[in-house]
Amino acid sequence: MRPRSRQLPGADKAAAVVLGGYVNGYSIIRELRACGVPCIWLIDVRRSIASRSNQLDGFSLIQDDAVSLQEELVRLARQLGQLVLFPTSDRHLELLHEVREVLADTCFLPFRSETLLESLDKGIQYAHCQRLGVPFPRTAEIETCEDLARLDGLTFPVLLKPAKRDDLTSDVFRNLLLETKDTLDAQRRRITAHVECGVKFLASELVPGDDTVIYAYTAYRSPTGRILNEWIGKKLNQYPDKFGVFSSASNEAPDVVLELGRKLVEGMDLVGIVEPEFKYDARDGTFKVMEVNLRSMMWHRMGSLSGVSLQFTQWCDAMGDAPRAQMQERQRRIHFVYMKHEIINLLSRRGYWPYFARNVFGGEERHFAVFNWRDPMPAIADLITYPRALLSTWLKRLGMR
Repeated sequence: MRPRSRQLPGADKAAAVVLGGYVNGYSIIRELRACGVPCIWLIDVRRSIASRSNQLDGFSLIQDDAVSLQEELVRLARQLGQLVLFPTSDRHLELLHEVREVLADTCFLPFRSETLLESLDKGIQYAHCQRLGVPFPRTAEIETCEDLARLDGLTFPVLLKPAKRDDLTSDVFRNLLLETKDTLDAQRRRITAHVECGVKFLASELVPGDDTVIYAYTAYRSPTGRILNEWIGKKLNQYPDKFGVFSSASNEAPDVVLELGRKLVEGMDLVGIVEPEFKYDARDGTFKVMEVNLRSMMWHRMGSLSGVSLQFTQWCDAMGDAPRAQMQERQRRIHFVYMKHEIINLLSRRGYWPYFARNVFGGEERHFAVFNWRDPMPAIADLITYPRALLSTWLKRLGMR
């Protein structure tokens, strides 16, 4: 019988520990507090926006390495009791996997230890898609400099991404658009330098369409293999461009996204909060997998706003309590907006005003990612970063960074 993440039934003392205090971490804190979780702690490597929240019971600042994380979790377990962990980056998952045996008796680890690392690899994710019959773009894996020749078999434009989120721990780009073979030739030296440093890339044919046709299925699957709650939605726009991260989102998505997402999560035997992301391809009418994320993304609060509290579902499952099955609200259009990204998009993306107006003023219900009257300091801390983020965006567009 394969080992499973340990559940913590009947724990007299327990705490939720959020790793990373950016927008996704702050959203986890808000959801868990609203659902009545008695103790919430934040661990981060910097003074993030969530570290200013009055909804926390404590905050720890640590170094970005496995030893520091292990020592702090061991200390918190002595102080707070059993810990339920909520990672917000692939880096957190990798560090937790490294120290999993030490933490097994005191922490609920929201992943399948045996397959976690391979499941983070986009090449392996696409291999699962092929096996399961889930659409995905034609791809080529680049592990050696000689593998660059495989790009000749793809149709340009091609999007090049690290197979794993190496860009969190090195200076490798998050993605690189190769519009033509001439673009590839111009970038070859840069790509080769990263490959020689051990970075593995996945090159995918670009699915046409802008950042308004990206959808997601998000679920919590227990260590026993049951999907306990799930929801679907779409990104309304991304920042700083169509290959960026969440700017605004809604609870609008077709049922096929639910069907494909569920098929992939179960077929890959994933555990914890999982988010396959799809892009609609108008050429053949299919939703193609872009990537599978094994933790809470920046816009996951869309779930709780539309009636599905996945973070609290994980907490209940870890405590040995049967989580209540929840039905997502999909009749009333709900918008979830990160104003920082929307404002910078408005000031830096030509012709963005119609999207801004739709995202910020549209929908039948609107919520903001950081702004909270009852907890104002995270929004104030975030507001201070606006000018610097805007300057950085402009410099990147000018090719100066």
